[in-house]
Amino acid sequence: MEKEKSNSLISNKLSFEDLKKVNEHGVEYWSARELQWLLGYAQWRRFENAIEKAQESCKQSGNDPKHHIAGAGKQIEFGKGATQVIDDYHLSRFACYLIAQNGDPRKPEIAQAQKYFAIQTRRQELSDEMAADLERLELRKQAAVEFKALSGAAREAGVQNKMFGIFHDAGYKGLYGGLGVDAIKARKGIAPKEQLADRMNTTELAANQFRMTHTREKLKLEKIRTQRDAIETHEMVGKEVRAAIAKIGVAFPENIPPAEPIKNIEKRVKKARPILELDDKDAAGLIPKSK
Repeated sequence: MEKEKSNSLISNKLSFEDLKKVNEHGVEYWSARELQWLLGYAQWRRFENAIEKAQESCKQSGNDPKHHIAGAGKQIEFGKGATQVIDDYHLSRFACYLIAQNGDPRKPEIAQAQKYFAIQTRRQELSDEMAADLERLELRKQAAVEFKALSGAAREAGVQNKMFGIFHDAGYKGLYGGLGVDAIKARKGIAPKEQLADRMNTTELAANQFRMTHTREKLKLEKIRTQRDAIETHEMVGKEVRAAIAKIGVAFPENIPPAEPIKNIEKRVKKARPILELDDKDAAGLIPKSK
């Protein structure tokens, strides 16, 4: 896998490369306890579940889990010199990738990590155009997950099934200057049967994912429990995102041309050979380098 020290998993926080350590054998590794926080996990047991899934994925990919995930104790200090040894794991770069892939994509940190690793693990054999395709596919997948999560939050907030179309349209109207889904498609020349998100580029997908994520959080934070309030909240959040776009000075989403159909992107990326067989360096993982 390619290493790029300048890239961060999450903006305004320590980067993935910042957490890298090197043991006495000159082998790079990451502490699971430190990676846990970078990937947005507050509970260790939940993060261990992701590690267990990563071990199985490692095995299924034809690589030895013992080369990539090693149990290790981590000593922590309390007041007055007291110490305690807690469970930890030393992780190879490939193991970190697998943990991100097996994490909860509803977590913004996991979603960002999945995009980071998906691009980095294949950049060596992909053109810039293909890397852009891969980024768009990852964002489209994350947007689909967020749409389902938002629908669940709307249901808890009192939105009835027959009103779901109106609820989701309200968010679009807020973000797109009063245009609902049908009006947006008509403006962009997208066929009525096509899904709007399948024709969004990465910028437009990111704006809509931001809208959905923050609407879901606001419904939960303010404990909204009426259908009307939920719909109004979604439209208000959309307007706030639009206001941010206006302040930045970039194009409003309704003015972004439709992107190539996502099905075409999927077919093109599928033809590219995925990296499951690692090169010698990455396959060795945590195994000391031979002299």
